[in-house]
Amino acid sequence: MKKITRKWLGSMAALCLAAGSLAGCGGSSDTGTAAAPAQTNAATEALETTAAGADAEEKEASSGKEGGYKIGWSTIYLTPSWMQETSGLMDACIEKYKADGVIGSYSIANADGDTSVQISQIENMIAEGYDAIILDAGSSDALNQVVEKAVSQGVIVVNFDSLVTTDKVTCRIGTSDVEYGKLCAQWLIDTLGGKGNIIVFSGPAGVAVSDGREKGAMEVLEQNPDINIITTLHSEYNSAPAMEVLNPVLDANEVDGICALGGSLASASLTAVLDKGLDMIPICGENYNGFLRQWSDLVDDGFESFAVCQPNWLGVLAVEQSIRILNGEAYDQDVVVPIPSIDNNNLSEFVLNDYSDDWYPIADITDDQIKKYLTPGA
Repeated sequence: MKKITRKWLGSMAALCLAAGSLAGCGGSSDTGTAAAPAQTNAATEALETTAAGADAEEKEASSGKEGGYKIGWSTIYLTPSWMQETSGLMDACIEKYKADGVIGSYSIANADGDTSVQISQIENMIAEGYDAIILDAGSSDALNQVVEKAVSQGVIVVNFDSLVTTDKVTCRIGTSDVEYGKLCAQWLIDTLGGKGNIIVFSGPAGVAVSDGREKGAMEVLEQNPDINIITTLHSEYNSAPAMEVLNPVLDANEVDGICALGGSLASASLTAVLDKGLDMIPICGENYNGFLRQWSDLVDDGFESFAVCQPNWLGVLAVEQSIRILNGEAYDQDVVVPIPSIDNNNLSEFVLNDYSDDWYPIADITDDQIKKYLTPGA
């Protein structure tokens, strides 16, 4: 393959959350405001109450609970940029519902990667009488028992992104992590012509989303006997620790491709190859702006890649679904969102040079999409 020297220098723009670009909780030109249920005797009550009293009664009706719902988000991580962006989108949605009186209070419990801490934090939310817990799970099975406890005590648990396996969770919302891994692995196999020495580079072991992606990739790779997996690496979803575990493997082996199952992992992989002056190899990735910009700058040199997108607005869907369930609306227990993908043909639609490397470009979710994904049977 053609040898390519480093010519990309990522300019770090200030990280600004996309929360402000949302209209209501969606991204369409409509407000996306949850409409208050019609009041049967609205005309009569308007004559019998003051304007302030009418406003208070309308707010109570829209919330379904006097004072609004008490909602918490339990997340295994908050530090990674994907989580920060997700948090900003969720905050915008939460604030809209707070302004309408639908949500009375909202808090975030960050377990900092410790599943036992996350279990304890959820226990506290149950004891403190939360109406709903939005969950991004640190383990696909270790949280099952506490999730089941919450649901048995009347707490709505809406799980998004990294999912638990218990069937007793109220609702799961996400893409398929297994499908994510399969798509990346198949692209790499096709690009290598079905043979070569590769590295599988996944996120932290034991975290549901990482395990699912790795499982999907392995299912495909193991069906190709001429693909030799040199090693499977695990790292936090951050470039510095990723390069620390990758560099020794690149130094000791002839590597034909890297199946990177995360955006910062892909960026670290490409950076390491460029830094070492190695022949360019195929590296798949995710819609991580740093990786997309590196990729874009190398297109004229013949570099091709493939990336998938884990939409940050899954958290917005979780907030919306929580409100719908608390208000007694019908819902599907499992909501599977299609995985967007990027290749050389549509790369230019995703590269955002005005944002930092840590940004995950994705089109804002629209009100129409929210309705489509959350309508039962859709």
